[in-house]
Amino acid sequence: VGSRGVIPTSEANLDAALEMGMDWSLREGYSWAEDKERCEEYGRMLQANPAKVSRRAKKRGLPQMGTLGAGNHYAEIQVVDEIHDSFKAGAMGIDRVGQIVIMIHSGSRGLGHQVATDALLAMERAMEKDTSLIINDRQLACARLHSPEGQDYLASMAAAANYAWVNRSSMTFLARQTFAKVFNATPDDLDMHVIYDVSHNIAKFEQHLVDNKLKTLLVHRKGATRAFPPHHPLIPVDFQLTGQPVLVGGTMGTNSYILAGTDKGMAATFGSTCHGAGRASSRNKTRRTLAFQDVLNNLEAKGIAIRVASPKLVMEEAPEAYKDVNHVVDTCHQAGISEKVVKLRPIAVIKG
Repeated sequence: VGSRGVIPTSEANLDAALEMGMDWSLREGYSWAEDKERCEEYGRMLQANPAKVSRRAKKRGLPQMGTLGAGNHYAEIQVVDEIHDSFKAGAMGIDRVGQIVIMIHSGSRGLGHQVATDALLAMERAMEKDTSLIINDRQLACARLHSPEGQDYLASMAAAANYAWVNRSSMTFLARQTFAKVFNATPDDLDMHVIYDVSHNIAKFEQHLVDNKLKTLLVHRKGATRAFPPHHPLIPVDFQLTGQPVLVGGTMGTNSYILAGTDKGMAATFGSTCHGAGRASSRNKTRRTLAFQDVLNNLEAKGIAIRVASPKLVMEEAPEAYKDVNHVVDTCHQAGISEKVVKLRPIAVIKG
């Protein structure tokens, strides 16, 4: 939690992490060999170029390895509440109601934010030279894919994605060590295996059928997440019969879900589904209308313990601030773009 992590990282190690992703975590002993098999892109985007990440971005990322961050990021201890598909759940290592899981939602921290800020400025300058690019919002600043600015952004964004995988694997390492200490057992004895690590704000080149022709597309998922179907060559062998696991986080007082990708989703949404419930109220509104102690009391009444860095975050991320995740997941399930596998209930929440 916070702006400084406990994973010691030098400038040289940061560059290596930006280039290598999960391979760096494995080399440094922060992940198990099997973990990268359970990551989207196997935890490493090969087009990453640390040289395209600004010094300011690296300065922000250097002390934050292994930290959650603020906003809607969290680490939760959850209980399996319902199993909707026992075969698919079993492939993920979930075999009973009441089983304990840990869900970590975090990303590339200040480094990724700075990469985006740097790219926006570079693309604004590029648009001044290319008057055919017209937008109605500065946040939509863009550059042509094969321009120097476009290529630089893809390389720096891939490096930020690699940082995110390293960051989450670092927190997985810390969670394993903590549970091992508390229960006086090894993480392996505690069955602390990664189910899946999937991104939710990333652009990647993928192959999809368009008008019955296989084409290479740049698919950007923002507030969405990848949901590849059974038998897809880019998902692990363990999930070839089930489809890729999809993690859908709720809020700190509501359910989360594990879904599975489907063939229909591959055809209809380029192998994508929801990432979460989405906000129903702005952060400013929830700060004005909700009381800190009321939110805590409601969580306590549900049997949920919480540790939070800032009281302001409690109001901003209260369950009332979000849509009903159950309705959102039901919609995706009924539309056939992903299928419900496991419903999870939080019992302890850590917010950055």
